Amino acid sequence: MKSKQEQSDHPDPRRRKARSGARSASRARWLIVVFLMALTISAVFSFFSQELLDAASLFGAFVVLLAIIAIGIFFDLVGVAVTAAEEKPFHSMASRKVPGGAEGIWLLRNAGKVSSVCNDVVGDICGIISGAAAAVIAVEAWNSIQRPSLKVIQLLLSALVAALTILGKAFCKQLALDHSTAIVHGAARVIWRFKHMFSRKNKIEK
Repeated sequence: MKSKQEQSDHPDPRRRKARSGARSASRARWLIVVFLMALTISAVFSFFSQELLDAASLFGAFVVLLAIIAIGIFFDLVGVAVTAAEEKPFHSMASRKVPGGAEGIWLLRNAGKVSSVCNDVVGDICGIISGAAAAVIAVEAWNSIQRPSLKVIQLLLSALVAALTILGKAFCKQLALDHSTAIVHGAARVIWRFKHMFSRKNKIEK
């Protein structure tokens, strides 16, 4: 008979295989969720940005472009803050029933997934859409002034979009590290507000 220590040092291969299979299934489900999420968010962002660009003047289109860049930077800020913050302050908030306390704990315990959604899904989508928006604005600008060449305008706008995105993310990364708790709590309060808004709506309907 093996001692308990020996059994713990050499776990049952069937259990290891079951755990490995469960982790693989969980990863596969998460990849499917990320794919569907990226598809949905990309379609929604593309639709609304295209509608706004079509209806806006040249100045308005540039404002839309800046808004898209700002959304990407904001989500990158949240994604970094979630990976940097600690749970302890949120346990204190949750025990005192502070709005967003419990939601903050959930965000931090799912930091990898939250960061992936914020940085990779929303951030990358905003980067792609801002590039497409810059191309549309370049054509509109060239049609308005007919000089310089379209390629020059496209090059300048692409460089501007890249520079603003990199500058914004670099600034916000340090901000996220310095104020991670406050940023995560702000995001958690938004989730809390939505949860309570929907729960109140369901109570009224019942």
